Amino acid sequence: MKIGPHTLSAPTILAPLAGITHLPFRMMIKAVGCGLVCSEMVSANGLVYKSKKTEQLMAGTAEEKPLSIQLFGSDPDMMAEAARMVEAAGADILDINFGCSVKKVLKSGSGSALMKEPEKSRRILESVRRAIGIPLTIKLRSGWDASGRQAIEIARIAQDAGAAAVVVHPRTATQGFSGAANWQIIKAVKKELSIPVIGNGDITTAPDAVAMLEQTGCDGVMIGRAALSNPWIFSQVAALMGGESPRAATTAMRFDAMARYTKAAVTHFGEKHACRMMRSRLGWLVKGLPDSSSFRESITHMSSQSEALDLIRAYRDAVMAGDGGF
Repeated sequence: MKIGPHTLSAPTILAPLAGITHLPFRMMIKAVGCGLVCSEMVSANGLVYKSKKTEQLMAGTAEEKPLSIQLFGSDPDMMAEAARMVEAAGADILDINFGCSVKKVLKSGSGSALMKEPEKSRRILESVRRAIGIPLTIKLRSGWDASGRQAIEIARIAQDAGAAAVVVHPRTATQGFSGAANWQIIKAVKKELSIPVIGNGDITTAPDAVAMLEQTGCDGVMIGRAALSNPWIFSQVAALMGGESPRAATTAMRFDAMARYTKAAVTHFGEKHACRMMRSRLGWLVKGLPDSSSFRESITHMSSQSEALDLIRAYRDAVMAGDGGF
């Protein structure tokens, strides 16, 4: 699959997840075969007003390229200025969020709120397209009702404005992540567009991803929450698409990823911040392992990289020994 000039190594994309898809997490995901990684949501206002915290969300590295940075905002001029900053920061693709339904974002007129305002959406898309030379994509929901009409309308506007691809998460703005994603809306959007359409929603396993591709005709799949406990889902999807049986991550692979993720987080965030963060993050990666609850309890107060690595090593040894104790 191509997005503008970028040919992806696989038609799999990491979804932007607030507070999660920072550089260390993206590096882990890229290492296991993901075709395209995305930053967490970046505020256009924060960039334009020089928020250091916001600027840090755009930190990237050559190893993860191509990198998509997702921007949210509601003012066409502000979005264009922020888009230029995103391009200057080294993004390969700029994505605009039309799907976030968090109240704070909606109150600002951003995210899913834009799907109620097609003309304003057009102005934003045209303004951003004129401002940058890198490919522009959007991520949207079904809209504010279950029909999918708003998704089709905004997707057409995006294509007309020069977007290179559209991501569709077929839940309504009011659903959040509840209920089922209506994959038929992805199919309907795909029928209307000539640019790539990427499906997102209710992909928890590799067979789910292949089923979405087959049922909707979409060009690629975006995976979010399933990657938290199983980063290897991306390589599993690629294997299944190639006619091979997807392989579950081995115990050794899990613990190697945990150690590398911890070290990368410490390097990127500093030891104190990283260790607080990894108290929850490491718990995701031990899902399904024996006595994982005891390990999750053991890391709740860790405060240094050496302590974290010692706890990971001790748990690995216990699991590998098969004694069920930790």
